[in-house]
Amino acid sequence: MIGLALLVIRVGRTLIHNLFKRRRKGPFQITHRREMTLSRLLENMLKYIVYFAGIVMILETLGIPVSSLLAGAGIAGLAIGFGAQNLVKDIITGFFIIFEDQFSVGDYIKASSMEGFVEEIGIRTTKIKSWTGELHVIPNGNIAEITNYSMHNGVAVVDLSIAYEGQIDQAEEVIEELLLELPKKYEDFITVPELLGVQSLGSSDVILRVIAEVAPMNHWPAARILRKELKNRLDERGIEIPFPRLVMYNRQEEMEQATNGGVR
Repeated sequence: MIGLALLVIRVGRTLIHNLFKRRRKGPFQITHRREMTLSRLLENMLKYIVYFAGIVMILETLGIPVSSLLAGAGIAGLAIGFGAQNLVKDIITGFFIIFEDQFSVGDYIKASSMEGFVEEIGIRTTKIKSWTGELHVIPNGNIAEITNYSMHNGVAVVDLSIAYEGQIDQAEEVIEELLLELPKKYEDFITVPELLGVQSLGSSDVILRVIAEVAPMNHWPAARILRKELKNRLDERGIEIPFPRLVMYNRQEEMEQATNGGVR
């Protein structure tokens, strides 16, 4: 019986994968992320149906009249007894998540204080894997607010410090020259990064801000590239990036020098 159930699930998965392969060649196209979501959902539904049917068949084989048992207990009473209210809430919420395309498998989201990549959207739960490897399983009914970082292009933001002694106009010219080269050198940048200008005046530096439009989830690596390239180019042109300096003041030594000078 168990072997038959596993065989049915395996055949069902193959049929589901073949279905989406044909869909790719058809007139109605769906995105890869949508395809992954629907295929995994159908696989989960198939497993639930096969397992339920297998349990019913085993009970019938053992001589337990399942139909009479369900009829006697009452479907409604049995459902309430198993806490079906939360179950129904999870299923309905999961349906709207998929129907409204709030997020899909592979998206990077923040939901219920959990943040990470969506591994699976099931009938009842959603699995989110954090970038450090933890897998969070959240009931769909508990997902209230969602932040999806993968729906649209991102923006990499880099703030760069220039010394007050430096020439701001010269620094901006060097940066603008570099920004024009970056899209040809790196595929991360969709358009030429933009220098917004002076963002703020710090205690010991002038802050310039650079932004760049990038593909979804590429804003972190793109920001690292920007920092590296900006640092190297400014060093080549002799433009100083300020760093903290510590000035030591020895009051006792100064007093001794003053005393010695007075004796003379």
